Amino acid sequence: MTDHVHDLASVREATSRLLSAAASLDDAALAAPSRLPGWTRGHILAHLARNADALVNVLTGRPMYASAEARDADIQRDAPRPLAVQLADLREGAARLQRAADGITDWSRTVVLRNGVTDTAARVPLRRWTEVEIHHVDLDIGYELEDLPGEFTDREIAFLAQRFAGRDDLPAIEIVADDGHAWHTGAARGTALTVTGPAPDLLGWLTGRRAPRALDAGGAPVPTLPPF
Repeated sequence: MTDHVHDLASVREATSRLLSAAASLDDAALAAPSRLPGWTRGHILAHLARNADALVNVLTGRPMYASAEARDADIQRDAPRPLAVQLADLREGAARLQRAADGITDWSRTVVLRNGVTDTAARVPLRRWTEVEIHHVDLDIGYELEDLPGEFTDREIAFLAQRFAGRDDLPAIEIVADDGHAWHTGAARGTALTVTGPAPDLLGWLTGRRAPRALDAGGAPVPTLPPF
């Protein structure tokens, strides 16, 4: 069962780690490329700030974004800002999201996310935790998939396995981490292809952040997954 209180605390911890790490940058480093094609580090921080506001919208019953175009325009507008402005915006956005969460009395209610995706309010903190942790890695400032909390890695693999489950454009897949944790995804029928490896590498494959070189599919090619 999702524990939104625990997940909100994890979001605060992850945000604090990211803010502390990003504070070591300067404006020139912020303008340098991130690991995301076409995005600088400034784009990532701008996206995280605007995503916090978007999730406030979700929790308060408003559309997550006015439109896809407005979302992209806001990120482009905010990406070139100085580091101090970026960090203050991200910190304030996180505080607004926390206040919105404090006002929720029914965490079981259905909320509407981007592109009409629905979920329970209780899962919104996990979605924010994902944004903060994965994009911290994308900043390319020394925080790697191996540095992610083990609990987060396991839960994110489970979340993505569920997301890709039932897709006929994938084979049936059993994902097995080196610690023995296993998840099923892909097509609902057929003999499952077993993909094994370290949990950080499995997460990197599932999110498109890492080539599957460290993964083993029993001699078969590791499947190419749809975009994260």
